Amino acid sequence: MSNEGFSFKKLYEDSKKALFRPKEYFSSMEIQGGLGEPILKVLVYGAIAGVFALLWSLFNISGFTGGLLGGAIGIAAFFWSIVGAVIGVFVGGAIILIISSICNGNGNFEPNMRVAAAIMVILPINAFLGFFGGISYVLDAIIGFVVTLYGVYMLYIAVTRTLEGKIQPAKAISYILGGLLFIGLIINLFTGHQI
Repeated sequence: MSNEGFSFKKLYEDSKKALFRPKEYFSSMEIQGGLGEPILKVLVYGAIAGVFALLWSLFNISGFTGGLLGGAIGIAAFFWSIVGAVIGVFVGGAIILIISSICNGNGNFEPNMRVAAAIMVILPINAFLGFFGGISYVLDAIIGFVVTLYGVYMLYIAVTRTLEGKIQPAKAISYILGGLLFIGLIINLFTGHQI
């Protein structure tokens, strides 16, 4: 563990590696060092996601209303993205702790929270791709599904490499989560067109 403190350069490098080379990243990820770093990481992810939500609502290129109301919704989305990211890393850490325990992996909260923070790199990606909501509801739903499914893949890698969980239960949980996401996508597509 290094005592350098928080660094945007390290955040950028870690985020890029977690996103594009998850096996390599999660094989060598730091699992100790306090909760400050993962909280700062998700604050940045939440702020970036919030900026995209604000922009897409202001320019009316998402599912939100444009103009004055879109600006108010966008500002609320900006702040909610930040608050939601911080709440999400704690909730995500607890959920991953349960998954890790089922897989006989690391049972300490901090490593699981750090994994949750690393996986939340998809938050700004999903927000950036939110402009597809202004183009097509179906396209937006499918892209959101694919991004979230990639997050499940990252979770599988993290549980088996960082948290040292057993492979077979981790695979089973990943398939179950993927199936639930697919069912959610189908429901979303059918109910979204009827609204």
